[in-house]
Amino acid sequence: MAFRGVAKRSHGAITLYNKVLSSSSSSNGGTAFAASRHKFSTWASKRVSLDQPKETQFTAPANHSCGSVFFLRRFSAETSSTADQLSLIKQLRERTSAPIKDVKAALIDSNWDIEAAQKDLRKRGKVLASKKASRTAAEGLLALALNDGKAALIELNCETDFVARNEIFQYLALALAKKTLLVNNSSQPALGIFPVGPEYLEEQTLNLEHPKLSGEITGHNAITEVAAKMGENVKLRRGFVLSASTQGVVSTYLHTSPQPGLGRIAGVLSLEVEDGNLQSEALRRVGSELAMHVVAAKPLFLTKELVTSEALENEREILKSQAESSGKSQMAIEKMVEGRLRKYYEDVVLMEQKFVMNDSITVKTLLDNLSKEVGSPVKIGNFFRMEVGEGIER
Repeated sequence: MAFRGVAKRSHGAITLYNKVLSSSSSSNGGTAFAASRHKFSTWASKRVSLDQPKETQFTAPANHSCGSVFFLRRFSAETSSTADQLSLIKQLRERTSAPIKDVKAALIDSNWDIEAAQKDLRKRGKVLASKKASRTAAEGLLALALNDGKAALIELNCETDFVARNEIFQYLALALAKKTLLVNNSSQPALGIFPVGPEYLEEQTLNLEHPKLSGEITGHNAITEVAAKMGENVKLRRGFVLSASTQGVVSTYLHTSPQPGLGRIAGVLSLEVEDGNLQSEALRRVGSELAMHVVAAKPLFLTKELVTSEALENEREILKSQAESSGKSQMAIEKMVEGRLRKYYEDVVLMEQKFVMNDSITVKTLLDNLSKEVGSPVKIGNFFRMEVGEGIER
């Protein structure tokens, strides 16, 4: 009740103030005093009942009202126009992922026509991408695609790991890997590892369904468009396909993987089972562990017999030079070289390496144990390891 009383009195006071203000604007006398010089109105002596307020309406001078209305209309129109422009900038940014300054410039040049601005951005992007094509692109991702008995791996490069984390870049890498998996080149062997050149893949048509990269487009144009969006040099560097026999299974491992099918280092291998029983859980488990081993141990050859004579001679010369500096006899030097060559085999030959998950056994011993577990001889058919940027001068 007390609150209602206060509210009632306040309402009366405000109404009375409006009444005095209105009357003082039209007269120079009475009990109400108008101080026109100071632009305020007040009252002093006349007693007015606050319990029965009489409302009045304040009317501003005609010229003042007209100016205010014009200002408000103009302000409202400008605010609406600015909001529309910001909305167009946001929409075009979402469509293209181009930098905001480029988006705004394209819209201004196109008189805020979003379709024309998008087309203009694509033209600008292609020119920009061609200018940046000579820049070193040593970052990026490996993308992997799999089906029964076959794996495809590609390397898509960019200039910074920031772009490698972009969803459009990652989507394109996976799309290229899936396309590589479909390659059916009669000139290549049906089994084993064979390369797929970037020129061939760039000529293929991709069916893309990303919100910012969609439709039928060649690999080359898709790469150019992503380069334009990212503002960096984007390059498809290489691709490989590994095929296993009908008695084999493909195992893979991706290191530093931001999402399934992507990573910075990959290990891929095929395990061949003599009796063709590929359903063993042990076979798949050991296959995954061996793919991880390939990533960690970096083998260069599958067996000692496959070590090239050139690689062996180069290593022998290095070891002999090191041994001769010891000042020992020629016979002792020869023994030292042969002993160190055995260590070289352990470093670079997959079957001779110590298994990274249990260094008390070698990979050869691991396969012998697996063969006993599945009840049939198991061997490694092929393997390869790939790492982003390897061999590129930075």
